[in-house]
Amino acid sequence: MIELIQFPWSPFCIVQRRILEFSGTKFQITNIPNGDRSLVWRLTRQRYYGVPIIRDGRNVIFEVNDESQVIAKYLDAKLKLNLFPWPLEGVQSVIWRYIESEIESFTFRLNDIYWKEFVPTREQLAFLRHKERKFGRGCIEAWASQQKSMLSQLAGKLMPFEEMLIDKPFLLGGQPHFVDFDLYGMLENLLFTRHYRLPAPHTRLKEWYSRMGRLDFKSLIREKELHS
Repeated sequence: MIELIQFPWSPFCIVQRRILEFSGTKFQITNIPNGDRSLVWRLTRQRYYGVPIIRDGRNVIFEVNDESQVIAKYLDAKLKLNLFPWPLEGVQSVIWRYIESEIESFTFRLNDIYWKEFVPTREQLAFLRHKERKFGRGCIEAWASQQKSMLSQLAGKLMPFEEMLIDKPFLLGGQPHFVDFDLYGMLENLLFTRHYRLPAPHTRLKEWYSRMGRLDFKSLIREKELHS
C-alpha cells in the first residue's frame, strides 16, 4: 500500500493527497511534526528532509529540486491516470511553475496567519522558529498586517485560471491534468482554516474547485465512455 508522509496543511502534500484520493487506490497517511523530519531523513537515506514523500513497498519517492514533479509523475505512471500527456508537457511545465510561485507565495502566507489554529501546541515553537529563520523575524505578524492587500493581489493572480475555464470544465480541456491538482492544492491550503473564500468574481474557478474536490477517476472514465 502507498504511504503518504506529510503535514496535513502543506499545499504540496494536499496536491499528492488529492491525486491519491482521485485515483481510488487505497493509501495510508502518516503525519509528522513540522519540527521533526527524522522519519523523512531516514527513509530517504539522508538525501531529503522535505514533505511530501511517498513510500511504496521498497520504493521511497521524493522531489529532486524545487521544479520537479517526481512524486506526481510516479503516481500517474503507477495508477495510469493520464495526468501528464506528452502533448501538454511543455504547457503544464509553464503553468505549474506559475502556480507554485505566483499563487503559492500568497496562499501559504495567508494560511500561516492562522498558524496557531492548526499547528499542535507542542510543535508551535519549532514551526515559528522555522518560519522566522526562513522569512525573517516577525514575518507572520507582517503577513497579517498585509492580509487585505495579499488577498487582492491573489485575486489578480488567479484571473488567468478564471479565463482558462471560460469554455472548458478543466484548465486544459475536458479532463483534469496535473495542473488542475496543483492549483487545487494551493487553493485548498488557502481555505484550510476556513477563514477565507475564493474571490467572489471568480465564479468559474469556484465551480471548478467544487468539481475538483469531489472528482474520482472511475466516474470520470464512465462518463467519458458514455459520451464516446
